[in-house]
Amino acid sequence: MVTLKDVHQQFASYFPSRYLQPYAYMLSKRLSEGHICLLLSALKEEDALLSDDWLAYLNQPDQLSKEVLVAMKPSERQPFVLLNNRLYLHRYFQYETIILNKIVASIQAEQELLPQRIADLAAHRAYIQDLFRKKGAEDQRTDWQLAAALSLVLQNFTIITGGPGTGKTTTVAKVLSILFTLNDSLKVALAAPTGKAAARMGESLKKASSSDDQEMNKRFQALEPSTLHRLLGYIPDSPFFKHNHDNTLNYDVIIVDESSMIDVALFAKLMDAIGKGTRLILLGDKNQLASVEAGSLFGDLCLAQEKLNVFSTGQAELINSFISDSAAQISLMHQSGDSGHPLFQHVIELMFSHRFKDDSGIGHFSKAILGNDRPVIHKFVTNKAGELVYVDTTYSDPLFQSFVQGYEEYINEKDKVEALRKFNNLRVLCAVREGVHGLAAINSKIEKYLEDKRLIKVDREFYDNRPIIVTSNNYNLGLFNGDIGLIRPDDSGVLYAWFENKDGEVKAFSPGFIKNCETVFAMTIHKSQGSEFNQVLVILPDDSNNSILTRELLYTAVTRARNYVLLQGSEEVIDEACSRMVERASGIVERLKHTEN
Repeated sequence: MVTLKDVHQQFASYFPSRYLQPYAYMLSKRLSEGHICLLLSALKEEDALLSDDWLAYLNQPDQLSKEVLVAMKPSERQPFVLLNNRLYLHRYFQYETIILNKIVASIQAEQELLPQRIADLAAHRAYIQDLFRKKGAEDQRTDWQLAAALSLVLQNFTIITGGPGTGKTTTVAKVLSILFTLNDSLKVALAAPTGKAAARMGESLKKASSSDDQEMNKRFQALEPSTLHRLLGYIPDSPFFKHNHDNTLNYDVIIVDESSMIDVALFAKLMDAIGKGTRLILLGDKNQLASVEAGSLFGDLCLAQEKLNVFSTGQAELINSFISDSAAQISLMHQSGDSGHPLFQHVIELMFSHRFKDDSGIGHFSKAILGNDRPVIHKFVTNKAGELVYVDTTYSDPLFQSFVQGYEEYINEKDKVEALRKFNNLRVLCAVREGVHGLAAINSKIEKYLEDKRLIKVDREFYDNRPIIVTSNNYNLGLFNGDIGLIRPDDSGVLYAWFENKDGEVKAFSPGFIKNCETVFAMTIHKSQGSEFNQVLVILPDDSNNSILTRELLYTAVTRARNYVLLQGSEEVIDEACSRMVERASGIVERLKHTEN
């Protein structure tokens, strides 16, 4: 059996230079850990399973510039690129370059369009103000949703970041209403990294857009969200897509949700396929987990500037002219001269959650996790901070069983559509796949509990009422990574896998055709991104040294719940998770600085 360690060493051995080999080894290792490049200033000898001479070479990074296979200029074509004290594989350097160049070009192309776009906003002032009319206490808070909406209309490239319930979907729905009003033949694409996230995006957008205008409602109902792979034109058994810089996407507006889940390769291919006049809107939560594959592009772009929500005086005045209440206007502390940074005004954070309160329950706990606020975290761990979050530091079986007993509701529901919806009311989330608290063991534990209760009978692979999650896209069947279905018999007693379609109906598939799927009483926290459940049980491993435990992981898990979280993990494990942040090396922030005016 070839280990990962062997894979990295084999990769390094392809290069004849003994000096280059340890760097190739470390770069390969870093890529497998999600980094885009090897940051030379952060090399650690203990990372390397290396001979003494390799260790000695790692202490001489300046010699890399003399290596024939290392390009010192972006235009040179060599297997490796050295830039800003970072070593890249050429392919990943190209991905990063495409992303940066397309973002900068898109933003620069806005300038000639701004006068007309400003005039369009002014001509529809009353309509826009009516769309964003606020009520009650909200009037006393800065209207970041309106600020974001006007920016989305003005700009070609905009990032909107915000936690659950901050109004990302609501804002986009209102922006589309404005853009449809300006152009009734507007071509819009909705996309997300997974089928589940795309479907949820479409549902949320249609709910947020309901209005008395029947024509507007028809336009929203006609929107068909898709996966990014489908949008770009997936080519079977190929790393390339139908759409690229030579065949760009023919849309006026492209909106991508759950953008934090996009890895660097897919991000580059998306940017490469964006046409010159297309508005690209990226939605996500900068505090969530990054992609499983290499890169944390969304987070890097959000963190590229020292401060978000700062506008030029001119743009702040324009936004404020649409806000009648001075308390909700952009204050002077959020205004400055143009910083010269390419992303200035193009990354906006929605600050206020309409779902969670900052000072209680899930909202309070998630905020404490992000800030590593030990006193508040301790209150939750000792269950002195309310009833919406319960922390079980002993991995209590009775608490576990009480939670999974909730699956009885879907099992007893005869209607397949309703059964799927009831199943998705709750979920068990695991941080790891292996071990006693890992995904495989927990799914087996739930199966045994439900079987002991005579609720299910695990007598075959695809047993009656088995919930499954698709783990890879199947374009022929129209099933996508993240789709969830139930195994149930049809009227003649034959077992099929039933999935809900976009029309709210179920479609049956023979289980034999679904080659890549897993049982999903429990799922990984990574896999849960893009989903929400009324109740969530989060199970952490009992090893506080496990590097997967980070505040981003715990925050993502906790915020999957709408109403209630049960968290199983020791206080030490929770403390370690909150104190550890995901750090992935890339050159995004540094290279953006070098493009400033």
